[in-house]
This record gives sequence, structure tokens and C-alpha cells, in this order.
Amino acid sequence: MFSYVSPERRIPPDHPLRSIKAYADQALAAIGGELNGLYATTGRPSIAPERLLKGQLLIALYSIRSDRSCCEQLDYNLLYRWFLDMSMDAAGLDQSNFSRLRERLVASDVAGGPPPKDGGDGTGMVDFKGERRTNATHESTTDPEARLMRRGFGQPARLSFAGHALMDNRAGLCADFAITDARLSEPAVAAALIARQRRKRVTIASLGADKGYCHKAFVRHLRAHDIRPHLARIESRYTPGLDARTTRHESYRLSQRKRKRIEEIFGWLKTVGGLRKSRFIGIARTPLYAYLAASAYHLLRMARLVPLAT
Repeated sequence: MFSYVSPERRIPPDHPLRSIKAYADQALAAIGGELNGLYATTGRPSIAPERLLKGQLLIALYSIRSDRSCCEQLDYNLLYRWFLDMSMDAAGLDQSNFSRLRERLVASDVAGGPPPKDGGDGTGMVDFKGERRTNATHESTTDPEARLMRRGFGQPARLSFAGHALMDNRAGLCADFAITDARLSEPAVAAALIARQRRKRVTIASLGADKGYCHKAFVRHLRAHDIRPHLARIESRYTPGLDARTTRHESYRLSQRKRKRIEEIFGWLKTVGGLRKSRFIGIARTPLYAYLAASAYHLLRMARLVPLAT
């Protein structure tokens, strides 16, 4: 007795992954030329980079704890096979496929694990009580590229990277995302994200942000590019270009209300996307997954706003 099962027929027509898959396929088709260069020319048959990148989207969307776990679920999860365009009898993936893709994307060796531990108790934990921690004296034993950063006054400094997001106020979409050295100033990263959008010919009319961006140089930079600075003001500071002529308008107050929604992006990336604690080592590999996770949030948001007909 033979039974023919089509994954396409088993997925409900109104399943939210249908719109996300359509959007993802469109985006990957647009960069197909660049992805063709990632195919291996020797050895075993190559796994399409498009399939592996979509696998990373699944990991972010469903909070899968690792590449290995994702590969295991492909053996019995029909939804995942359908999303990756895999037939019922197609061979599954191996976690090494994802590692090789990252190696090609970042043009460096795959991280093999943390350095040897040298803590006095054999666990790698060193007692720094009473010592002043600085980036010049302390280094992470698992990721030497991480830097000490304090989120606010009275809070402890932690070894980490910094995440930056650019959000579309109207729809709450994650328009751009970046992971940088924790010591880099937020206005400097924002200027770089704006420049990237300008290269894409995206018009930015205004920019809302918190008080951390209220700097004269940044306001001057926004004005030079015809972007209205809807930044939260520091009352005790005089900032040319950010006065009542800007703040008296309803559009400024609306931007101040809307900008808080960017915390939804960071909250989703930490709790669902798995970025509360990075699984990767280094400033090259961590942003690679972070950008894919941000893309997953963007696709999820798009699918909820306007489902794409398939």
C-alpha cells in the first residue's frame, strides 16, 4: 500500500506561516545572485543557502534552542519541512550545514567553543569582589570581543554587545537592526542606520528617540538631511534645532508616544528570538543571527498587517 502525502495540502490555508513564507521567498529571490556564490563547488551536494537561511528564520520564530534541535525536528515536523520546501522523503539537514553557511557569510572560521577556563575553583569563575572592573582590566572568558556596558546609573556593568533598531512608526516594522561594540555611542549608530536607509532611497521625514540621542551634533546631522528631530529633550540642556518650533507640534508628541513601541522589538528578540543571551561568539557571528532574528520579527509583523495572497 502506497500513501502520497503533500505537505502543501496539510498546512491550513490561513496558517500565519504562509504569508511569512511568501515574503521570505520574495526577499531571497531578490538576492539570488549573491547567494549563488555561497554554493560549494566540490565535495558533497550543496544545501541551498536559501533553505538554511529560512531554517534560521524558523529558529527565531519558534524559539528553537539550537541548530541541532531544528535539524532533529525536521524528521517529524511537517510544518517545518513545508516551510523549507522539503518533500516527505528528502534527507534532513545537519547542524554542520548551518555552521558552514555562517563560515562563508562571515568569511572566518566557525567558533569552536570558549577558551580554556582558568578560574581558581575550576569553573572559570574568578572572584573580582572589591576590584574596579574596566575594559582595560577585565575580559570575557567566553567572548573576548564583548565589552563592559552599564545600562543605567546604579546598575552593574555587564560584558555584552549593544543592539540598535530602527523602527517604522506607522506600522511598527523593524526597518533596520545592528549589533555593535557596546562602547559605541547610540547617535553614531543611528546616523549609520539612517545612511544605510538613504542608500536604499528610503525617505525619512522624522526620527523619534529618547534622551540618549539629545546631542547637538546629532540634531545638526538630522537637520542637514532634512529629518525633523523628534527627540526627547533634556530640559536643562540647550540644543539648537530642538526647541519649541519643533516640540509644539502634534507630530512631535505623536512620535514620542510611538517611539516606545521599539521596546516591543527588543522584547520579542530577547524572549522569542533567543537574543537575551547570544549563542554565538564574536562581533561577526552574533550580528549575523541577530539580523536574521530581526528579519523574522519584520516578516511576522508584515504578515499580521497585510497577509500576502498565495
